[in-house]
Amino acid sequence: MKLADEHEGLAELVDLGRRIGREVAAVHAVDVDVNARFPQETIDAFRAEGLLGALVPVELGGLGHDLRQAATVVREVARHCASSAMILAMHHIQVASIVRHGKSPKVADYIRRIAGEQLLLASATTEIGIGGNTRNSTCYVERDGSSFRLTKQAPVISYGQYADAIIAPARRNEESAPSDQVMVICESDAVSLTPISGWDTLGFRGTCSLGFTLEATGDGELVLDDSFGDISSATMLPTSHLLWSSLWLGLAEEASWRAQRFVQKAARRDLNQSPPGATRLAALMVTRQQFASSIDALMSRYLEIQDDAEETSSIDFMVAINTLKVSASTLVVDIVNQALLIVGIAGYREDSEFTLGRILRDAHGAAVMVNNDRIAGNTAQLALMQREA
Repeated sequence: MKLADEHEGLAELVDLGRRIGREVAAVHAVDVDVNARFPQETIDAFRAEGLLGALVPVELGGLGHDLRQAATVVREVARHCASSAMILAMHHIQVASIVRHGKSPKVADYIRRIAGEQLLLASATTEIGIGGNTRNSTCYVERDGSSFRLTKQAPVISYGQYADAIIAPARRNEESAPSDQVMVICESDAVSLTPISGWDTLGFRGTCSLGFTLEATGDGELVLDDSFGDISSATMLPTSHLLWSSLWLGLAEEASWRAQRFVQKAARRDLNQSPPGATRLAALMVTRQQFASSIDALMSRYLEIQDDAEETSSIDFMVAINTLKVSASTLVVDIVNQALLIVGIAGYREDSEFTLGRILRDAHGAAVMVNNDRIAGNTAQLALMQREA
């Protein structure tokens, strides 16, 4: 009965994600992409359904969803607007980190506000001068009695100008080592953002991921208790890779279904002959299913061990979660490319019902979001320490 209830709940979330995707995100997706503008309409739709509090426990006013449920909506919305889905995914990553690692009463109050006021959270994880290595910081938290001050030069803060708070890792204090980091909640009314770079990109244009100098002040209790290293390994890293992979799966599924509809349409024109793309489509469907299964398997594994710090920091799991990110970000491009070969010129055109241009451009963003080469290098180091089972 419990399993049946779980499937029913996921089916309802699939329907919700599809409705928001089709009725809101898809309507504005072209304009969001062309003008590289924030998808306000879709974010408003998320708020109307309480989705910005999806990962907030019910006792704190949220929906109490687990990561699989959150990923289900991200995956469906991604089929219609990858930028909208990415914003929701990035928000969930920050909320999960705060919910699981914020222990002070002040943070608990803030979590209630996230759900009650449907606050949107962004992150400033990268920093100029550290080469994309989020586990090191040059900036640090300055303490002034019960308050903090933080200045950080971030090459990317996705939708930072539209967020209600920006979550930033920084060194614990001025004397701390680069890897001795904490996580800071910077509320927008006490944040100054000075642009240092624009956002005119190939894909994910609606995320509005400009670079900023961030200057923030706030209550010292909004600095999380757990170290950022623990937050990253236990929550932020696996949550990021699972949500992002689900998003990329949504892109791949949309491309695949467009190819399938194209072949079906061709088949109806000549019932006596198999369309040229049918064989390639069959192979594509196998790859799509393998893609989905790989995410589902690792999602199940993470949900089983997420409260076991020893398991989430184990070499075996870290290799698995890194491998998922690299494989998923590669598969999404492969699947969209194969769909383009099936659809042909109709997929290459921007004015066709089978167009794949925006999907392909967004798909190429997957490999450079935490560069695959960096992840492969980290995985190689882990492999040197891994023991045979």
